Amino acid sequence: MADEKPEKKRGGCLRKLVALFTLAGVAGLGWCVWMIFQPQDLSDIKGRGPAAAGKRAGDLMAVLKKSQEGSYAVNLNEEDINLYLKERLVLKQGGFLSNFVKLESVVVRITKERAEVVMERSIFGHPFTVSMYLHVEAVREVTGRTSREVIMDGGEYFKDFPRLKRGGRFGKLEVPQGFLVLVLPAYRNLAKALDQEISAGVADMPRVNLKNGNVQLDPREEGDEKPLGKF
Repeated sequence: MADEKPEKKRGGCLRKLVALFTLAGVAGLGWCVWMIFQPQDLSDIKGRGPAAAGKRAGDLMAVLKKSQEGSYAVNLNEEDINLYLKERLVLKQGGFLSNFVKLESVVVRITKERAEVVMERSIFGHPFTVSMYLHVEAVREVTGRTSREVIMDGGEYFKDFPRLKRGGRFGKLEVPQGFLVLVLPAYRNLAKALDQEISAGVADMPRVNLKNGNVQLDPREEGDEKPLGKF
């Protein structure tokens, strides 16, 4: 009889440990869901909201064309880009939830070496945001010319695990790249709508630099630096 008591005690501890881990998992899942339905703060993004009322965008395609023809760099700031998107895009929510979900805006936040494309929706009147991180990498073509390719990630989480990439944000929750499959169709439709701008402004530009609030586009491979053009 004395030998059985320790076994019962160990079994009870194991059940408590399993229950504790289960409770922690449920709590963690609940916290993630809560964060997803908390829209991220967009007040820092220039070119949106009341501050952008009455402002007009310039002719982006004309600027990019002149940049390539004249072989000079051009600078686009965050406000320029978001004003252009506001005028350029016809926002429409598709799918079977279109009667309950409204696509309010598409804006871009530019930070150091990456851009974050944010889609702002309202679901039954409640704001909801999803975003995708993007960065630009150089691609050497067989002709020797350098072009640029848009990569759908915001860099690695940890230097020791470079394959684990930051994908974007669902609400306030930052998610790994693999979760972008849930929102990829919407971003593919956005890319189709802006195909000309992406080709002229990224793919055909040998040099693209993202800095705080600005995108610098340069059609030259190498050469003398000319004054930076303005959008």
